[in-house]
Amino acid sequence: MPRAIWKGAINFGLVTIPVGMYTATDNKTPKFKQLRKSDHSPIRYKRVAEKDGEEVAWEEIVKGYEFEKDRYVVFTDEELDAANKESNRLVDVIQFVDESEIDPMMYKSSYYLAPEKTGVKAYRILAEALNEKGRVGVAKVSIREKQQLATLRAKDGVIVMETMFWPDEIRDGEFEELETEVEIRPEEVSMAGMIIDNLTRSFEASDYVDQTREAIEALAEKKVAGEEIVAPSSPEPTKVVDLLEALKASVEATKSKQAKAG
Repeated sequence: MPRAIWKGAINFGLVTIPVGMYTATDNKTPKFKQLRKSDHSPIRYKRVAEKDGEEVAWEEIVKGYEFEKDRYVVFTDEELDAANKESNRLVDVIQFVDESEIDPMMYKSSYYLAPEKTGVKAYRILAEALNEKGRVGVAKVSIREKQQLATLRAKDGVIVMETMFWPDEIRDGEFEELETEVEIRPEEVSMAGMIIDNLTRSFEASDYVDQTREAIEALAEKKVAGEEIVAPSSPEPTKVVDLLEALKASVEATKSKQAKAG
């Protein structure tokens, strides 16, 4: 059984449900270690002080907040706990909303919240109510000395907590290029809409695999077996001369792809 990385309780209304928090995702991106070229000895990094290059032991390290360029104030763990007044190990549900009201850009990381034995019934009641209403809970939770915004939703009978960025952490999407005036013809928008229609179908997560990871794993097996690796030739990119013609060709290509998909 997996070990909880945090323990606390869900609080909504006057109901408190003791829960443990568990990692819900795995990052399976291939990991590479830096090695010395001559003998493949792994490279280690040391914590050194910028002032004199001396290595610093963990017990000598403190937390500093840079309030001006190269000027810091130092905080102890006790002071940081005092600053976070709501560090009470509660997933405190503030309100419930339709999931469509939340911009997906705000989502950060996903965790499973599983109940302690004493809270199973209340947990299942909340999970079923979330499903029945089609809502998500918006909550505040303190994890590792930091208060976070989060949502709670039910997935296959399990409550999933997704931590979120605060609204002021989302950057504005302002780009000079988008201020350029361009002529957009109605038929071009119509063609783009047809491509979207041709590629629209129900989302099946199992349809998607990380081809880069599979390719690297396959290449690693070949290298271990002593096989020679030959890089494939890359096709030259096709130059788009006429946007409308490219859109028409894309409509036909996606229509054919849709037919094959059944």
